[in-house]
Amino acid sequence: MQNKVITIGEILWDVFPEGKKAGGSSMNVALNLHKQGMESQFISAVGNDENGRALLSFLTGNHFATDLIQIHTELPTSTVVVQLDENHQATYTIKKPVAWDDIKVTDDNTKAVKQADALVYCSLTCREEKSREAILALLENAKIKIFDINLRAPFYSKELIGALLAKADILKINEDELVWVQESFGLTGNTDEQLLKQLSTQFDIGIICLTLGDKGACVLKEGKLFKHAGYKVQVADTVGAGDAFLATFIACYLQGYPMETTLDNACKVGAFVASQPGANPEYNKKIYHMSLE
Repeated sequence: MQNKVITIGEILWDVFPEGKKAGGSSMNVALNLHKQGMESQFISAVGNDENGRALLSFLTGNHFATDLIQIHTELPTSTVVVQLDENHQATYTIKKPVAWDDIKVTDDNTKAVKQADALVYCSLTCREEKSREAILALLENAKIKIFDINLRAPFYSKELIGALLAKADILKINEDELVWVQESFGLTGNTDEQLLKQLSTQFDIGIICLTLGDKGACVLKEGKLFKHAGYKVQVADTVGAGDAFLATFIACYLQGYPMETTLDNACKVGAFVASQPGANPEYNKKIYHMSLE
């Protein structure tokens, strides 16, 4: 039986100096899950405008269903200005308010979450009360709750992140975010393994994925740490690489792959996306067997 995953969150246009590309971490995860062979649905909202229609067209062009994406009659479709530094690392200017700040709970999206194996959520979509309350309500119906912490200043607080961590069964976090969590929640470990174990205990999180950029990633599962050195590629930009990593991790985990294989595949797909411009380059599941080195 095919696994089903629901993602809730942002859909937007990433505006680069050379033009715009469809994106948003939540949409990227949903689309990558689709490429991984999962039955994937996406809860979000666009404006009743040209940008919104173009995003829906982009998804249907990728054979992705848009039936859970709401059309907001008052708020515009989201756009984000992306700036890349000399190391191709991205920073974002995220405009507000936008359509995904006002996602509503419906009978259809509640039913979809209840029928799914997992629900993926992130902190950015919780910056406004309406979408935050919708996400918290839908989490009550989820079997596995997967939190992509996705800190985007200034749209988070200790109180918000604490509440969202307390819901999570699986957490994806990067090394910069771990530093903030360590300082905010009083973690005292001296190594990544110690910090992840404390975080797991404090919030009762069964699995934590820590991405380490070009140094790979590690996963803490039930007290055991799995490590991967990553794949060395020529980076085009880092936009969407973490989303591809997370989607691959979810797909392999739900299909019962061994953790070592799951982590290897996730690192491989994340590295491939980093080697391509934009968040959503074309690939298929055969990428697991590609040689990147």
